Amino acid sequence: MEALVARLLTDFESGRMTRRELIQTLALAATAGAAGANAQTAPAFRTARLDHISYQVPDYGRTRDFYAGLIGMSVEADNHKDYCQLQFGEVHNSGARARSFLSLRTPASQGGQRVTPRIDHLAFTIENWETSRVQAELERRGFKPRLAPAGDGDTPNYVSFYVPDPNGLELQISGIARPGDSLYKRP
Repeated sequence: MEALVARLLTDFESGRMTRRELIQTLALAATAGAAGANAQTAPAFRTARLDHISYQVPDYGRTRDFYAGLIGMSVEADNHKDYCQLQFGEVHNSGARARSFLSLRTPASQGGQRVTPRIDHLAFTIENWETSRVQAELERRGFKPRLAPAGDGDTPNYVSFYVPDPNGLELQISGIARPGDSLYKRP
């Protein structure tokens, strides 16, 4: 903005612009700058990583073998019936779940109808989780966040809320509750 004002003043002083044009251009630039500042507010949360994608499929075993065989996802938490996790990404020794995973699930057939493949939800882990702050921000934005059931996830103090994205897809926002958080549980 400073460079723009300097250029406009130079144009005015050299006679390439009238005083009226200078004032109109400065007013327009100030208005545009204020609108841009309002449109680009800081995000509410900072995403640390993709936690998981929940994928409902007609045949979890066939889908499991496809992803494991084609792109090398490792099979974890396989119940050999209708559910498994395919993990990918970096492994960290921090004690917290650090790998992302694809959750494959074949829901029970309803009325004998074939299950249509669909993404059930996306889950992202955010930095610096504080349950009350996350809930307050989601409510401030007009959401009615649903707290994930206790025990959802295999990482100690894994906490999350569900909200819909603008297209109706369920978004799971998750993090790790730390000492002092209302949902922190001693290990």
